[in-house]
Amino acid sequence: MSVRELVVLGTASQVPTRHRNHNGYLLRWDGEGILFDPGEGTQRQMLRAGVAAHDLNRICVTHFHGDHSLGLAGVIQRINLDRVPHEITAHYPRSGQRFFDRLRYATAYRETVDLTEAPIAADGPLARTDGYMLEARKLSHPVESYGYRIIEPDGRRMLPERLAAHGIKGPDVGRIQREGSLGAVSLDDVSEVRRGQRFAFVMDTRLCDGVDALAEGCDMLVIESTFLDEDEELAVEHGHLTAGQAARVAREGGVRHLVLTHFSQRYTDPDEFERQARAAGYDGELTVAHDLLRVPVPKRR
Repeated sequence: MSVRELVVLGTASQVPTRHRNHNGYLLRWDGEGILFDPGEGTQRQMLRAGVAAHDLNRICVTHFHGDHSLGLAGVIQRINLDRVPHEITAHYPRSGQRFFDRLRYATAYRETVDLTEAPIAADGPLARTDGYMLEARKLSHPVESYGYRIIEPDGRRMLPERLAAHGIKGPDVGRIQREGSLGAVSLDDVSEVRRGQRFAFVMDTRLCDGVDALAEGCDMLVIESTFLDEDEELAVEHGHLTAGQAARVAREGGVRHLVLTHFSQRYTDPDEFERQARAAGYDGELTVAHDLLRVPVPKRR
């Protein structure tokens, strides 16, 4: 059975708090697991959330600030300790290669896993599988940062009334799907395009073209909202977004489910992030993330 869900491992910006761990997010996408921005403590949060090292297939780091990457050392050593039998690919900004190297080899351990390094130097596709394409877009932050987007290939939705009108049933339904036609009847005559799902992950950034490109048409957008709107000047100065800015990006991009996260410790009322997002005009499904939350990716339209 295919599962598509976000497992939130941590939601704090800069430093962990009593109630929020450093960043960490696992996307379950059918049979794969993609770990985004493993901050300090991610290995323990994985244990609490029921996420095993064997569940990981990719690690995607947006940038090399500690709250987004200090957990790499523990996660990498854990996948080697557990002898994960499949290849794991790590994506991260090429400009941070020295930081990745230090974290990968922070202490002595025995390497048992094929960990493929795939650093990013420019916008564009990073990987293609049967189930999705992974791409990156550059963001605007004091250090080089990239956001990620997963795009499922478009499929076809068979239309029962059209199949019946053409007298196609039983094994012939599968045949026309595989071959594209059946006699004079084409696949287009009895089906329509089913748009593939889209997921985007946007962390530390100011508003920029990359944010908009990543969010466009997404079924789920996971995006930082470090500050509330009254502190917009601070957000711009430090390279972050406010709740209202993130919500406007989602509204203008047609996002179906907005997940706000990466909250500054200065705020004590998480409900205020939702209030400001709604005030900015976003009327889709909205989640203000907390640690160990599971959020299903919306079902296909």
